[in-house]
Amino acid sequence: MRLVILGGGESGVGTAILGKQKGYEVFVSDFGKIKGNYKEILIINGIAWEEEKHTEDFILNADVVMKSPGIPDKSPIVKKLLEKGIAVISEIEFAAPFTDATIIGITGSNGKTTTTMLTHHLLKSAGLNVGLGGNIGKSFAWQIADNKYDSYVLELSSFQLDGIVDFKPHIAIITNISPDHLDRYDYKYENYIDAKFRITMNQTEDDYLIYDADDEAINEWFKTHTTKAKLIPFSLTKIFSEGAYIKNNKMEIKINREEFTMDTEHIALEGKHNMKNAMAATSVAKLMQIRKATIRESLSNFQGVEHRLEKVLKIQNVQYINDSKATNVNATFFALDSMNTPTVWIVGGVDKGNDYNELMSLVREKVKAIICLGVDNKKIIDVFGNVVDMMIEVSNMDDAVRMAQRLSEKGDTVLLSPACASFDLFENYEDRGNQFKQAVKNL
Repeated sequence: MRLVILGGGESGVGTAILGKQKGYEVFVSDFGKIKGNYKEILIINGIAWEEEKHTEDFILNADVVMKSPGIPDKSPIVKKLLEKGIAVISEIEFAAPFTDATIIGITGSNGKTTTTMLTHHLLKSAGLNVGLGGNIGKSFAWQIADNKYDSYVLELSSFQLDGIVDFKPHIAIITNISPDHLDRYDYKYENYIDAKFRITMNQTEDDYLIYDADDEAINEWFKTHTTKAKLIPFSLTKIFSEGAYIKNNKMEIKINREEFTMDTEHIALEGKHNMKNAMAATSVAKLMQIRKATIRESLSNFQGVEHRLEKVLKIQNVQYINDSKATNVNATFFALDSMNTPTVWIVGGVDKGNDYNELMSLVREKVKAIICLGVDNKKIIDVFGNVVDMMIEVSNMDDAVRMAQRLSEKGDTVLLSPACASFDLFENYEDRGNQFKQAVKNL
């Protein structure tokens, strides 16, 4: 069996190692450059590879192709593979049949990283032998090759779910759905929503789907579709006989005739959206039969996720917050919504078709100044130019932070929450967040 892998990054190299271990003839092809450390691993393992090209003679003879999530279906080589009827799948689809571990899969437009990390933290703190993978951390396939874990918590993007056929998690979570990556879905929101719901398409009556019952897109989908999985909703406004909700400042969870309650003030994560992430993660912990005391302790000591509403420093009584991971409007909505002091907002980058009007009421209420950090800020200026007192354009992070310091007073917050991708000025959102943190420390 010939396995061809498109993309020589974390998921590609992990799949190559697992494929080789399982007796496939493996070839890795990357249209860009392969990082030195990954090249070394391929060479040590005797795996054939190429970079900066796709040689069709080596690719179109595949039995199965694993495509890295960053490569769109519209790319010429993928089109040719599909025309030839060759299966093009994602890493999780390739890897899952090689493990008997319990799989917890988490998807959504926002909150999935926090929910994934928190779920992993809850299970690991309880002594479970649990791996973390998917969109974050070490490749899922690679971990299976090392054969270490009894269960996995996987963060799954819509791109990874596009490439599944038989994959099914025992427990699935959809944190929420809002327009994102529409450029990859023919600009049709319903295509993107359907992609997210692929997480439950193979689930049976023995499996579980945990979902946000306050989410409009999710509720719309349920009007015309069904899943066999047992449904566990969570909500900030509704109350369920089976599910998770908030009542009198307590988080309450009822699953399989068992109850769990905890005061919300003892949960380390702040903000309404994080209450939802906590309800989703705790629902998994209950299904995995983790002790109540362990869940309470883990929820109260969870550190949060880097670049997601991360408190950096307080300087002259101004709090600097790094939310570089907010790469769409919905994520920035959560960030602004959780601000309770006058805010200097650093925003901008590569716009993915954003509608900034959704932020209008929050900007009017909370934002005193806007600093645009991007190559093209026209859209942001057009929408908010008349709404805030001060609007400034900068072209690097040092200037953005120095300007923010000048515009802020005691008791204010400086918030980096770009609502955009970072590729115009930075390598990725991590690079952007790290530059922000460094610039704040240099003040």
